[in-house]
Amino acid sequence: MNEQVKAPDQVVATVAIKKIGNSSGVILSKEVMARLNVAIGDEFSVSLTPDGGMRLTPRDPHFDKAMEVARRGMKRYRNALAELAK
Repeated sequence: MNEQVKAPDQVVATVAIKKIGNSSGVILSKEVMARLNVAIGDEFSVSLTPDGGMRLTPRDPHFDKAMEVARRGMKRYRNALAELAK
């Protein structure tokens, strides 16, 4: 059998959740920010992974708009999509 073995994720840094005013945040070192190619003010989408972790991906406003259009289409054609899924 030809199975792919997933390599463990490389740990780049360990961070802690810090209290920042009335909120909480994670402080990233400048080395981590450089490696991720992000800057102060960048926004991320957070998704949960099946193994209980989370994935941060840069927010893409074009993707957000496309998903809104897709959701409207799925709502409008819900019955047709349900029939096609059978």
